[in-house]
Amino acid sequence: MQKKQVLATEPQLMDNLKFALFLLILTTVSSDNDNVNDLDWNFCGTWRHGNNPLSLNLNISTGCKGISISANESFLSIDGQMTAKCRRSEVSNFKDLGLESEGDINFCLDWEPLLDLLMLTVGEKNFILCSPASLQDSCCTDLSDGPNTEGADYGILNAKIKHDLITDKTRMAYNFIANSTNYTKLCEQAKQESGPNKCAEPPFAYKSDVEMKEDFKGHIITSPAIAGRSVKFNTTVHLPAAFKQAAKNVSKVACTFFKNISVLQEAHKTAKPINDVVEITVENEIIKDLSEPIRIDFYHEAVSKKKTRACVSWDTRKDSLQVNWLKDGCETEQRGENHTVCLCNHLTYFTVLVDLNRQPVPHLLELTVITYLGCAVSLISCVALIIYLCRKRRRSKEQSLPIHVGLAVSLAFLNLNFFFTGVLANVGGESVCTWVGAVLHYALLCSFAWMGIEVLHTFWLVYMVFTPRLKPYIWNLVGFALPAVPVVILAAIGDIYGLVEVPPMEDPDNPYKMCWMNITENKGWLAFCLTNMTILALLVSSGLVMLFLVYRQIRTRDEWKQNRVAFLSIWGLSCLYGTTWGLAFLEFEPISTFILFITCILNSFQGFFLMLRFCMLDWMQKQAGGSGLGSSSTGSTRQHMLQAQEKS
Repeated sequence: MQKKQVLATEPQLMDNLKFALFLLILTTVSSDNDNVNDLDWNFCGTWRHGNNPLSLNLNISTGCKGISISANESFLSIDGQMTAKCRRSEVSNFKDLGLESEGDINFCLDWEPLLDLLMLTVGEKNFILCSPASLQDSCCTDLSDGPNTEGADYGILNAKIKHDLITDKTRMAYNFIANSTNYTKLCEQAKQESGPNKCAEPPFAYKSDVEMKEDFKGHIITSPAIAGRSVKFNTTVHLPAAFKQAAKNVSKVACTFFKNISVLQEAHKTAKPINDVVEITVENEIIKDLSEPIRIDFYHEAVSKKKTRACVSWDTRKDSLQVNWLKDGCETEQRGENHTVCLCNHLTYFTVLVDLNRQPVPHLLELTVITYLGCAVSLISCVALIIYLCRKRRRSKEQSLPIHVGLAVSLAFLNLNFFFTGVLANVGGESVCTWVGAVLHYALLCSFAWMGIEVLHTFWLVYMVFTPRLKPYIWNLVGFALPAVPVVILAAIGDIYGLVEVPPMEDPDNPYKMCWMNITENKGWLAFCLTNMTILALLVSSGLVMLFLVYRQIRTRDEWKQNRVAFLSIWGLSCLYGTTWGLAFLEFEPISTFILFITCILNSFQGFFLMLRFCMLDWMQKQAGGSGLGSSSTGSTRQHMLQAQEKS
């Protein structure tokens, strides 16, 4: 019986021995390093919960007594006094925070006393419980283990402090006792560990207070010099004279310069803030809508002109848990690759957001005007061409006419959609653009399909004379039905089509809006490459090959020596085969702007050039009067350079 009791208590005894050993290590380290304080603190564990709706319970206040992390079937609670400025008491639903509640939940709690920063990490999401604050006279640090609860069915298991396992048992609560230390003392320790400028370098901050007297006419605040960094790269804040009138009840403004605080550098997938963050605050007052904006000069590492920069701010009153950088209230001026000026009319945290995907387009206004004009002219031209080809089809048995009609219809549909996509994007927004973007993509794929059919049909006429030709309804299925398959699949996947903003290089803050594929997301970019770019590469390559083959067939004919005939042949076939789209692959410096304009002109006016080609061909045939250009000595239409792809 006694042996059974020993065996029953052995796991608990081993657990207690582990915990006692952990405390012994902490005590030994503390006694050997009386002057050493913790520069940061980290607690991690796994929350074993029930099936009820889960909530996060916060009760944080100023002081330096300690902190308690507890959990039960439905609540994860953080309760303590350890901050210099932060006060927070609220309950948040896990679903409202965008968190899944199925299965055990891994979490970590991080505390940085020098920044007064308390952060909770749940899964892959970071939540700012106490935002980085202006530096204080004292810091709350050296969190040591206090009284803890016994095991339970629900609670925290596999608890760790700085990756050191405390216990693998499930406990309802962990309590930690804190000690207060002088900021200067902690800063001196940081200097000894990481260099003389550690307190002005990441992850710490520099604070500067400015007194606004009665004769306040503005003030300039500059971040301190950092080792290995030129003075000209320091961040500078220009407080305007209007600031004094706005801050009626206070006379002091605080500017805090942060460097490389990882939680502030995690914006979202497609953008990244620079390393510098500035906080401008006044106590117990909200300053906004300044008559004269605050100017912040950010000097940073070189940012390519192809990447969009934007001045952004984080309002902790609106987004208190997660860092959400917004452009509201700030204007951006780019002064070269290393210098960005922010003009903001309120107070909060500020930085510069670099968009990793959106590239500003030079001369976007001019290109937009050309595109709209080209689409309008091409739409009218395609409608006229359709009428012309339909009339010609009544009196002619040419089997290529239905294919030409199909290409004209697809181009007319594409130009119609592209002409109105900007208007619909501004009027209807995201909800409308989901459908308009899909229809525009379908129209583009239809145009590519009919150009490919033109290539295949020409090859059929020139090189496979005695082979039976496909019926027109088969071409219609390939040209109009087949392109719908990938569009329907992508629409079913979701988040592929939507509102797209194209920033002009001259004014990135006023982007052009259109409905299209969202290529900033990974699956949108993958869909764009698999459909548009792959099909376009096949179309252009096959079109160029067909141009070369047709050239080999007609280069020895007498008509080829006539310049206008040669030009019309190559130009007309280029329009039919879509080879002008190949210019998009040639956009590289230093001729990128030239290529951009040429591509825009040729492809937006493609319907007009196509109509012009058929009109000129008809005119030249009439001028020939049925001889020379109008027929050939053998009567074989495949030998005629202008009509090789026109007649059967």
